[in-house]
Amino acid sequence: MNVRSLAAAAVLALTAGLLVTTPAQAATSVTFTPQTILAPMLPKEGVDQNVTPVGSVSLDMTATQTAYVVSKMRVNDATVRSLFDNEVVCHGPGGWSKNMVIGQNVYDVDSGSPLQDVTLYTRFLVHPGVAGTVTCTANVRGNSLSRTSSATYRLVSGYLMFADTSVTNATNGQPVQSSVSVGVHPLDQDTPVQRLPALDYFDLPSTVQGLNVVGDVELMVCRPYASTPCDRYGSATVKFTLFINQWKSDGSLCKTDSSIAVTQTVPYWVHHKYVPLNKADFTVSTAPGCIPRFNAYVKEEWLGGETSGIQGVSPDLPDGRGSTTTHDSDMSHAYVLPY
Repeated sequence: MNVRSLAAAAVLALTAGLLVTTPAQAATSVTFTPQTILAPMLPKEGVDQNVTPVGSVSLDMTATQTAYVVSKMRVNDATVRSLFDNEVVCHGPGGWSKNMVIGQNVYDVDSGSPLQDVTLYTRFLVHPGVAGTVTCTANVRGNSLSRTSSATYRLVSGYLMFADTSVTNATNGQPVQSSVSVGVHPLDQDTPVQRLPALDYFDLPSTVQGLNVVGDVELMVCRPYASTPCDRYGSATVKFTLFINQWKSDGSLCKTDSSIAVTQTVPYWVHHKYVPLNKADFTVSTAPGCIPRFNAYVKEEWLGGETSGIQGVSPDLPDGRGSTTTHDSDMSHAYVLPY
């Protein structure tokens, strides 16, 4: 399946709620079994987070190969408002690893909120740079947001797949991908604009005709340690715009696109909101002077309400419930699927 048809099928299914695929090899695609997920209550100190593996896929890769991995999870029927994380943990040859997590709170079934039914996509590029087998495992991570009661919620459906096993790299041989650094990067009255995640200038082969650009953002409401007190019954309003630029050989702008934009008003009790942005059909210009050199970023504009922030790498996540070993997982990130 080529990248552009993938965008129409698997990536743009994010808004349609549907997936159209061609038959996949068993080793590179798995459908999750519906199941009840335990979400332990908050302890007096720290977090007791449950980690439930729900499927794994493997792919034999060459040293120059880049693949595209996608995990979709839908959950509902929560007994208590709970954290729901869709995490993918990948390991490969030579000790290579790359992990990504996207999260959002799921409201309890009696809340009457549409946020009691949540679908999250975790998707990114894998490029170990060494020949060997890459194995990726999808985990449901979560905990109850109550200090007096554990919870359960239902994994209704989902899948993990290598959606494209031959993604075009930049001319430097690397995939076009970038994640936001660790921490919560502020959005508030003092810092009303951020441009995260950002893809710095990258050059693509002259044969590339178009770009499928994705910016997946985690917005946190009521940023920890902010100087302004948080109203837990308040919300934050933020506008998100995906910018894509193509450049000329003399360094001037050839073409720009900012057609993908959304404004979100997010209450504190959601706490962190998944905001996906996708321009699937940015056509490469061949006008005089234009070259296949690009950059892209998501611009966030804080429009009012509670303090907020863009979440970067989540550090020191336990490998399992009660585990003493940990790993880091990227959160807000951007990448390009050239076609």
